[in-house]
Amino acid sequence: MVHNFNAGPSILPKEVFEEAAASVLSFNDTGLSILEFGHRTAAFEAVMQEARALLKELMSLDAHHEVLFLHGGASTQFMQVPMNLLDVKETAAFTDTGVWAYKAIKEAKIFGKVEVVCSSRDKNYSYLPADFAVPNDAKYLHITTNNTIYGTQWQTIPVTSNPLVADMSSDILSRTIDFNAFDLIYAGAQKNIGAAGVSIVVVSKNILGKTKRIIPAMMDYRNHIKEGSMLNTPPVFAVYVCMLTLRWLKKQGGVQAIEKLNNEKAAMLYAEIDRNHLFKGTVATKDRSKMNVCFVMNDPALEPAFLKYVSDANIVGIKGHRSVGGFRASLYNALPISSVEVLTALMKNFEKTAD
Repeated sequence: MVHNFNAGPSILPKEVFEEAAASVLSFNDTGLSILEFGHRTAAFEAVMQEARALLKELMSLDAHHEVLFLHGGASTQFMQVPMNLLDVKETAAFTDTGVWAYKAIKEAKIFGKVEVVCSSRDKNYSYLPADFAVPNDAKYLHITTNNTIYGTQWQTIPVTSNPLVADMSSDILSRTIDFNAFDLIYAGAQKNIGAAGVSIVVVSKNILGKTKRIIPAMMDYRNHIKEGSMLNTPPVFAVYVCMLTLRWLKKQGGVQAIEKLNNEKAAMLYAEIDRNHLFKGTVATKDRSKMNVCFVMNDPALEPAFLKYVSDANIVGIKGHRSVGGFRASLYNALPISSVEVLTALMKNFEKTAD
């Protein structure tokens, strides 16, 4: 068995792979592949409707929030959000807590003013700032809820009277949270929701249509809402995989049930990192991510040997990002706890061999 700790595209449930694979040959026993199925057919419209309905249900969204499945990945949202929400003379507030937050800041500056209300760049994004103030006139506050590269996560969402926008690409649906408290959420699907090729946007209709600028038709959220995420040809297969994954999550007991498992996985791995004298975590304990566990070895010279040791045992995807080095184990929803048990056992065994 291969134990997939990749940061993304990442592990998906086995039953999702099986059903998706079968649909490539024949979708719904039609004799046509899902890859060639018309997006305007009743059968695919049912897929899109179910995917949107499942996400609304799993997030307990109110009637003001709409779910969109869009092209372009989360990085396109770095510019689509301010294009829809921010006029040129207005200010948006941002928390600078990692690479993706920094890229979102750069894009927002194209469309309006930006005030960075806090930053952890001074310590290579190894913590989350505790105290900061958001200007009353800020059009919105943007946060990145989980930082894939550095392994930090907002355990408590900042409270603000301003509209709240969040990039949840790497921890969406991994924990119970009041999703209605956010005015706009966006996420690449390829970590907890499905395959690469589609992004999710959850947006309150109450914040749209308030800018004076002309928004290109394909960039205007209102047009996508009106057309049910089919303003143009959607990424059919990616949406289908999302639907299957959301079905799987509901069958597991929903977000509350998966959060319990995610907590157990993270606690197990962090406990071994803290116990094992060969390893140490790289971020402030209070800010540790339950999705992306980042750690290094006290003796960096041992890291290549440990990487080979776990790779020989079918552990894949734990090499750390080049900007931080070391190791990163991603514990997304579909990763079974048995994979974490294997990794921690290997860490114990490697400790014995290194002594």
